[in-house]
Amino acid sequence: MANHKSSVKRIRQTETKNLQNRYYAKTTRNAVRDLRNTKDKEDALKRLPKVSSMLDKLAKKNVIHKNKASNLKSKLAKMINKL
Repeated sequence: MANHKSSVKRIRQTETKNLQNRYYAKTTRNAVRDLRNTKDKEDALKRLPKVSSMLDKLAKKNVIHKNKASNLKSKLAKMINKL
C-alpha cells in the first residue's frame, strides 16, 4: 500500500482513467466493427466521420497510437470506396 497521500490519490485517479479509457476504446472498436460489417455505402459514409473522430480522440489521449488511428481510418476509407 502507498505511504503518501499523493500516491494514494494518484492510484485512485489511475483506476478511474483506466476504466474510462477501456470504455471508450471498447466503444470505438465496436463502432469500427459495425462500420466494417456495413454493406450500404450511404450508411457507411454517414458513419465514417463519427468513427474517425472517435479514433482521433483516442489517439489524442494516448489510448492508442496516432499511427494506429491513421491506419484504421485509411483502411476504413478504402473499404468504403470499394462498396
